[in-house]
Amino acid sequence: MTATYSVPPNKESTKPKEKMGLVSRRRLVVSDFIMSFMWVWSSVLIKMFVHTILGYGAHDLKGDILKHAISVINMFFFAFLVKATKGGAYNPLTILSGAISGDLTNFIFTVAARIPAQVFGSITGVRLIIAAFPNIGRGPRLSIDIHRGALTEGCLTFAIVSISLGLSRRSHASTFMKTWISSLSKLTLHILGSDLTGGCMNPASVMGWAYARGDHITKEHIHVYWLAPIQATLLSVWTFNLLVSPPKDEKDKQREKKSE
Repeated sequence: MTATYSVPPNKESTKPKEKMGLVSRRRLVVSDFIMSFMWVWSSVLIKMFVHTILGYGAHDLKGDILKHAISVINMFFFAFLVKATKGGAYNPLTILSGAISGDLTNFIFTVAARIPAQVFGSITGVRLIIAAFPNIGRGPRLSIDIHRGALTEGCLTFAIVSISLGLSRRSHASTFMKTWISSLSKLTLHILGSDLTGGCMNPASVMGWAYARGDHITKEHIHVYWLAPIQATLLSVWTFNLLVSPPKDEKDKQREKKSE
């Protein structure tokens, strides 16, 4: 018989893993910046295509239907980008809801690196939009008082985060069906809140336009487009975890951790 010897783990063997983790985090930050940049541009290009190129009016029913249909296709495209970038995102609320349930390191990385990257990507995109098309407009604005605006954005955010969490638990559903439900839900909620707050449910995107207008540090912007959605996200995650039991595989992992 030949004797076998177990080699103690070398500290240098952990370096490749650390480097891989650092590279993947850098890739996520860059992906978040680029996708946020593309997201603000996509919404403007869709409106320009429908209203400027095709010539539909602002309240034309056919134009609205076409614009909404293209918006759904656009959401499918960004869902593809999320997979292609292995987790890239353009909405702080999307990654925040996942970071809340994760470990502290992931939460700090999300708040300190990924969300700022999305904000800077949106600001950069909006600045280039205004430079290229000076008459394009100045983005979503609050048309009601602060309290009702915060309540509106909070309710819309609570709904879409709850839907996203529910879809993430449906492992047997196809990716196409999940994206279809998520896209229609976002579109419906956007239409419901468009005349009140813009129905954005995306603090980074709104920050880009608010920074261009110079009102990104106002009480209205901070309360309605940042504090209310973040609080709604926290409440949605807490409520979902309270009412919905984790899948069996997660329960097994939790039992293994406890046994260890």
